[in-house]
Amino acid sequence: MFGLGATELIIILVIVIVLFGVGRVSKIGGELGSAIREFRAGISSDKEKDTEESTKEAVS
Repeated sequence: MFGLGATELIIILVIVIVLFGVGRVSKIGGELGSAIREFRAGISSDKEKDTEESTKEAVS
């Protein structure tokens, strides 16, 4: 899509580390990982609810 190679990604990473510092970047990464986990858990619980509701409707 954007055509970013390894060199470009490394340059972006270095710029981000210089701007925010290593501690802040690791904190942002942890928060992002946590948000993704919660998002996936929410999606899977919604799918389970939909499956349960459609099963109840089929039985009724």
